[in-house]
Amino acid sequence: MRILAIGVVLAAVMPLAAQAQEAGDAAAGEKAFAPCKACHNFQKNGVGPDLKGVVGRRAGTYEGYNYSAALKNSGITWDEANLHEWLKNPKTKVPGNKMIFQGIADDKKINDLIAYLKTQS
Repeated sequence: MRILAIGVVLAAVMPLAAQAQEAGDAAAGEKAFAPCKACHNFQKNGVGPDLKGVVGRRAGTYEGYNYSAALKNSGITWDEANLHEWLKNPKTKVPGNKMIFQGIADDKKINDLIAYLKTQS
């Protein structure tokens, strides 16, 4: 009976632990953002568009940046799920985009990076 109770408690707690990990760590995300700084910042467009307020923004719409037609016409809004897929593999998420970036294989690093981007609104 005791083992069954422990099993029930673990079954209830496991999804909460997974959600906490999925939320990401903004401080770790700031470090993960370091390679992105070559093209992106939070003050102005550069090689890539300004990312200030990117979470919740419609893709391909930041004023003054020359986006690819593929990204402008993607219909994507940068929510957590879309950002995760994009950061995992931009060429798969939006074929024909012009971003020269292979993607991030580590899901935790992606979640951390998204958490950091959310702080830059």
